[in-house]
Amino acid sequence: MKRDSHPSSEEATRLKALGLAVINNEAAAVQALAARISDDFALACHYMLNCDGRIVVTGMGKSGHIGHKIAATLASTGSPAFFVHPGEASHGDLGMITDRDVVLALSNSGETSELLTILPLIKRLGVPLVAMTGKPDSNLAREADVHIDVSVEQEACPLNLAPTSSTTAALAMGDALAIALLEARGFTEQDFARSHPGGSLGRRLLLHIGDIMHAGDEIPVVSEDADLRDALVEMTNKGLGMTAVVDALGRLAGIYTDGDLRRTLDQQEDLRHCPIARVMTRDCKTAQADQLAAEALQIMEQSKINALLITDDERHLIGALNMHDLLRAGVV
Repeated sequence: MKRDSHPSSEEATRLKALGLAVINNEAAAVQALAARISDDFALACHYMLNCDGRIVVTGMGKSGHIGHKIAATLASTGSPAFFVHPGEASHGDLGMITDRDVVLALSNSGETSELLTILPLIKRLGVPLVAMTGKPDSNLAREADVHIDVSVEQEACPLNLAPTSSTTAALAMGDALAIALLEARGFTEQDFARSHPGGSLGRRLLLHIGDIMHAGDEIPVVSEDADLRDALVEMTNKGLGMTAVVDALGRLAGIYTDGDLRRTLDQQEDLRHCPIARVMTRDCKTAQADQLAAEALQIMEQSKINALLITDDERHLIGALNMHDLLRAGVV
């Protein structure tokens, strides 16, 4: 059956109205949580902050999916955490929970049988139990050391059956816990980068210039007594859009770039016989290999340059990089 490529205007209007109703419903559910950031929330944070072990998150079904995300968010923001499936817990995985941990249990009804089955075993361990439910009078809520209310007036599902607003509310409360703990622990950008070395933030904060710079024979370099023609050949061969100029002791004397070439042409210099020392830029920007690559980017942006030479403490040339190197490394 061939379908029309676009909905009718009436159908489009109806579908947009349905989507908007869901967004408004879930937004209201999240907004209602603000009144529940109470002493119970603070006590839950206290238990987690003072935990010598890990935060063990558990939940069944859709609550389990949300629990997985909350555990991942906690772990990536400085609060060691992992998820345990309550069904598997009663078949051996309960051994993953120690008396040094805190358990965070999610159940919208508060009556999830798999959670209630392992509840006595959790209590026997003597670990703090934080429950996050939509029913403050449920068995799980009553047995917990602290209960966080994430109830919603109505699911976004028109049948009031599919977990929608309730899972959104639980996820938002989980984020509130994680970020409150992050702030309380003094978790920094550097800490975040160490747990996300493959992400863009990790690359910006952990990657050093020495990790990405061109070194050895890859560095474009000519001597201070070279002609401009020799410098242009070196620039072409190395492909970095510039060449370093060094003195007899290998110390940086200057730089010559594509921009300098345009200025040289404007001055009508004889490219075949012009000494490089006459047209190079002497007071050029440099960096050191142990600086962060992000610092190299900052130097380039502030100085409006596309290449940077790397020297040691005595201005001996040890490397070179350009903006393309930073782009390839994901620093930009």
